[in-house]
Amino acid sequence: MVLVKLAISSLYNRRASVFLTLLTIAISVMLLLSIERVRVDAKSSFSNTISGTDLIVGARTGDIQLLLSSVFRIGHANNGVSWQSYQYIKQQRGVKWSIPLSLGDSHKGQAVLGTSADYFQHYKFAKKQPLSFSQGRPFQHLNEVVLGAQVAKSLGYSLGDSIIISHGMGNTSFHHHDDNPFTVVGVLNATGTPVDKTLHIPLAAIEQIHSTNHTSHEHEHEHEHEHEHEHEKPTDLIGNPKQITAFLIGFDSPLYTLQVRRNINQFKDEALLAIMPGVTLRELWEMLTIVEKILLLFSIVVVLVSLLGMLTTLLANLNQRRRELAILRSVGARPWHLFALISIESLLTTFLGCLAGCGLFYLLMALASGYLQSHAGITTTITMLSSYELMLIGAIMAAGFIVGLIPASRAYFYSLSDGMSIKI
Repeated sequence: MVLVKLAISSLYNRRASVFLTLLTIAISVMLLLSIERVRVDAKSSFSNTISGTDLIVGARTGDIQLLLSSVFRIGHANNGVSWQSYQYIKQQRGVKWSIPLSLGDSHKGQAVLGTSADYFQHYKFAKKQPLSFSQGRPFQHLNEVVLGAQVAKSLGYSLGDSIIISHGMGNTSFHHHDDNPFTVVGVLNATGTPVDKTLHIPLAAIEQIHSTNHTSHEHEHEHEHEHEHEHEKPTDLIGNPKQITAFLIGFDSPLYTLQVRRNINQFKDEALLAIMPGVTLRELWEMLTIVEKILLLFSIVVVLVSLLGMLTTLLANLNQRRRELAILRSVGARPWHLFALISIESLLTTFLGCLAGCGLFYLLMALASGYLQSHAGITTTITMLSSYELMLIGAIMAAGFIVGLIPASRAYFYSLSDGMSIKI
């Protein structure tokens, strides 16, 4: 206890340099814990890009390809699903809800999704969080569009603006549907998922804008007249399309999932594929494990740099403390007492740095959780440190103690060579 009190007093007397060392360790611990927590939560959020959906059904292709095309809007589906097959499957026992999806059009490089009004009710993300509106409402007529948060922000759209949909995905479009403009009636809140970069229109509107491409210009005024009266009567937002890109299914009970999935994959009338999004998302994440390794390597390097900084500071101060060590020897301190004193000082510095780093970590998570959710789709959990995170802190404490043994050993040999006075 005497050595501990002496170490505390010594650290206090050198509080300026100790504070800088402590701050360096605290920042490195904060970064390590933050990277680890974001890594874990990113994996969880990635797995929950689509949540609450039991099956995704599309034309027979690869599991990951179907997931990327239907959920992430990456790539193209080679074939579609016939409307008759969709109608048949959605009436199967246990099916609680279904959402048709039709892709293939775009607007200034952003994907356009044709779907039903059920999309806004049943589509979930993160931990079964529903979609919500920052402005406006869901579409109720064929010429209305609901924008994702990123689309509205990047393109500067607001309620009431008119939008022209183009045929073809990506920045290069093959044809602009100028004769069928859409009016913005809603803007969704940010989700950090591909929903933010999507324009949502009624499924029936997809069929309408494609069928009108083949009409002559003599019918333009007739269509304009029809659009004027669409608001006066209820509109069929689904229609009867020939095919769709894919569809989502939710069941009354998870017990139906495997049975219906097997039946769909063995469907004789059409080559279809049903995937469980949670399982496929985990498979896709396994392909991205290199990202996890890079993040872990980066955090380890940060901690090593901070510990080397502490070692440099201790060694730099040690030569200035040789007179102090000689005085301690003159009052009866043994060489091993000085060894223990320097070791305790480094251990205390590391401990206080870890404690401060944990505080900074929780402060950072509290401040950044909203931004990570809205811009990166990462739902952070502010909870107690996990066993793995505590193990990381323990490893830092052990590394700090080992690093402290180097100046402690030098102090030991200084005390033997200097005796009770410094030899110059």
